[in-house]
Amino acid sequence: MVEVDSLLHAGYHNPVQRPWQIERTLTKGALMYPIFITDEADSLIPIPSMPNQYRIGINRLEGFIEPLVAKGLRAVMLFGVPNDSVKDEFGTAADDPSGPVILAIKLLKSKFPELLVSCDVCLCEYTSHGHCGHLNSDYTIDNTASVKRIAEVAVNYAKAGADNVAPSDMMDGRMRAIKQ
Repeated sequence: MVEVDSLLHAGYHNPVQRPWQIERTLTKGALMYPIFITDEADSLIPIPSMPNQYRIGINRLEGFIEPLVAKGLRAVMLFGVPNDSVKDEFGTAADDPSGPVILAIKLLKSKFPELLVSCDVCLCEYTSHGHCGHLNSDYTIDNTASVKRIAEVAVNYAKAGADNVAPSDMMDGRMRAIKQ
């Protein structure tokens, strides 16, 4: 049996991703549209540093994404951007079943089943201290606890229907933990 960490062809399972594996010129079909999903359900808040990008609430998501899909959008990347009231020391809201990312995954997969839905996996937006993991008492990163939590979040996104998870946290060992 091949060890899980040696498999490099995971991108071939989805037809949207197959063309990404070959050499070619850049086309719109090779791009993912970033969606910054917030826990404020009716929000559509402009992001000043990113023209034409918004913090989007779940109640606005379908109407926002529908015309883009009609124009040929095939893939999105969800980034959870909750308000400060749900943040805590451990990032427990990251995979809350009633939280913005899991609700967005379910909505997008039900309304646009051919859309490839990827999710950023990181705890920094969900922690009160802003780090991508758990902290020790001396404020250094507790890598073991962080990796365990990041893997839990990734698995819960996949269970909700995400086609891909994309950990951006940089914790040593997180890919192996997610795959296991």
